[in-house]
Amino acid sequence: MAVTDFTTQDVTFPDFTAVVPARYGSSRLPGKPLLEIAGEPMVAHVWRRACQSHASRVVIATDDARIRDAMQAYGAEVIMTRNDHPSGTDRLAEVANSLALPADALLVNVQGDEPLIPPALIDQVALRLAEDQEASIATLAEPISNVASLFNPNVVKVVRTLQGRALYFSRAPIPWDREHFKQPPTLLASDQWLRHIGIYAYRVRFLEAYLDWPASSLEQLEQLEQLRALQHGHVIQVALACEVNPAGVDTAEDLQRVRALFAEPSA
Repeated sequence: MAVTDFTTQDVTFPDFTAVVPARYGSSRLPGKPLLEIAGEPMVAHVWRRACQSHASRVVIATDDARIRDAMQAYGAEVIMTRNDHPSGTDRLAEVANSLALPADALLVNVQGDEPLIPPALIDQVALRLAEDQEASIATLAEPISNVASLFNPNVVKVVRTLQGRALYFSRAPIPWDREHFKQPPTLLASDQWLRHIGIYAYRVRFLEAYLDWPASSLEQLEQLEQLRALQHGHVIQVALACEVNPAGVDTAEDLQRVRALFAEPSA
């Protein structure tokens, strides 16, 4: 299957577990998972969309009893995790260990601040990892359509091989167009620039190995934890997202925007 031609027709989905990490602490929005959207906690919307995917199991991973209690009221499976993990990947590794998942199991990390994430993206990233047996991680990307996003360091860019594998992730505008970027461009002439979408599928054996690695030099420079995997020689499969992924909630402005979207009849 080509990475740009994802469809759910005649597809046998792999067995995978979807995990929704939900930390209470947030420097911008304290208690973010429990912030109300359309009368429900944000994390409940994420959990419901994960349940609409083909995941065989959906788990909330939290470090706070308030989130546990709120989601157990919905009937969600909740696992309590430590509150001192340096990264989301470390938290996923703890979950895999708590669930006693086998080394070849697939686990999808669904960010807890993505209340509008299409379930098809969760399925897609799991399927891409299952299809590429040499990959330790699979993730998604989408074309960058405007110059402001390309030059925004908060928008992570990714460059891929012809087989869809990651060459590098960066906050810088890569690839650099030597001839046309001498001055900041006013428009992009092609779709060669890709924005990374922060959803990941992992093989459990990778998560077990990851815990033994110190933060890598590239990871520390860019502040991108996926670079630790690349620097250790692991393959990351990057597929073009089959649907538009609405932006998540990082700021109070994002929260108001998402609330407005849920207020629309089609939300």
